[in-house]
Amino acid sequence: QVQPVESGGGLVQAGGSLSLSCVASGRTFRSYAMGWFRQAPGKEREFVATIRWSDGTTYYAEDAEGRFTISRDSAKNTMYLQMNNLKPEDTAVYYCAAADGLGYLTGQFRHEYDAWGQGTQVTVSS
Repeated sequence: QVQPVESGGGLVQAGGSLSLSCVASGRTFRSYAMGWFRQAPGKEREFVATIRWSDGTTYYAEDAEGRFTISRDSAKNTMYLQMNNLKPEDTAVYYCAAADGLGYLTGQFRHEYDAWGQGTQVTVSS
């Protein structure tokens, strides 16, 4: 069982940058892909970005494209999300998720993932 653990959230001013990390721990790491989602107060959890572990193929939500960069370090079982030019509307709890591949198609939907982290708060002030 893979257990993702996020870190790196915090408070930043609009226009600033933050970097999130997610370490996938467990007896055997066999994630096919991983992704980032976020949930703002009173809103549904939404897709941010995903990366396929084998070849690094990425896909972003429209709002993240061009501002966020998802990457992974296979040797460290770690995924990253570099967020630049942050906006107040980016304020949310950011969740890391891991997919074993059986249900993974595009990585945009919550049901495609099998394990979730506890989340890390990102707050962007105006």
